Amino acid sequence: MPAQSFFSITMASVWFINSFCAVLQGSLFGQLGSFPQSYSTLFLSGQGMAGTFAATAMLLSMASGVDAQTSALSYFVTPCVGTLISIICYILLPHKDFARHHLHKRAQEEPGYELETKAELLSPEDGLGPVPGATQGGEPLSLSNGIAIALEQEDSKCPLEIMNGSNGAGLPPPKPSVLGVLRKIWQMALCIVMVFSITLSVFPAITASVASTSENETWRKFFTPVCCFLLFNVMDWLGRSATSYFLWPEKHLRLLPAVVGLRLLLVPLLLLCNVPQREYLPMLFRQDAWFVLFMVVFSLSNGYFVSLTMCLAPKQVQPHESELAGAIMTFFLALGLSCGAGLSFILKALL
Repeated sequence: MPAQSFFSITMASVWFINSFCAVLQGSLFGQLGSFPQSYSTLFLSGQGMAGTFAATAMLLSMASGVDAQTSALSYFVTPCVGTLISIICYILLPHKDFARHHLHKRAQEEPGYELETKAELLSPEDGLGPVPGATQGGEPLSLSNGIAIALEQEDSKCPLEIMNGSNGAGLPPPKPSVLGVLRKIWQMALCIVMVFSITLSVFPAITASVASTSENETWRKFFTPVCCFLLFNVMDWLGRSATSYFLWPEKHLRLLPAVVGLRLLLVPLLLLCNVPQREYLPMLFRQDAWFVLFMVVFSLSNGYFVSLTMCLAPKQVQPHESELAGAIMTFFLALGLSCGAGLSFILKALL
């Protein structure tokens, strides 16, 4: 195939894959809002694990010494098998009682409800029994399982309207507004943009250019796959999994952008590592240990803050807004990726 045709087909494939991936991620994050918090963490940990598999496959390919065609075939077959298993699991998911319970539950999970008439707003105290002042001709109004049963007389002039939260009984919840949801999750949206902008600005454009100072030829060959890609993906996976045990600062969301912003300090540290191709900036951290230390903190914080922001976003909105919140967070995630990719060219030129 001519090079120009191959390039065009590849770029078109990348465009389609990432477009549908964005739709898929937004929908899955919306569904995750219906499940307990721990399942969101598992979902994000799975994404981190996928990167670890890719880095491990690269190392195995390099260590085996197979030809390029066999290596490429292995790379394509492995994700196809993983994708097939994921599709089968997703098809089976709605048939599980546990999944049906969480996917179909609505606001009835909470006992609160309102009873409204044309004359006054009635609020039961215990949710069961007669409601004072809510009778017609002395007949009581009994409540059972959140359903009002009115013993109305034939001459009743004020039929009851049962309200589910602030909506009429049987009526669907109001359509969520993009701006309304964004006002609730703007801090998480800002943080996810900052996280990926910082990460993609130096990884892998800068970090993959760092060379080892060791005299061991084998270590120099495997230095970038191990210390850049494998280390990043493993620590990123651990950072995403850490949100299963704590979500700091969940109760102080105003601190979250400031804490995420501290990762900016890691950018100049990585720029000052042993990158041979440089013209302007000095080289202060020549030893491999410095680069490994910076990468551990860099990747661990990336995974933790990605998982944290994605887990906290659905908790800031109503259940019927969770899917839109997931779509918004997916949009800002992609925005962060684009910003980080653009910044990488600038930082590369500053070396």
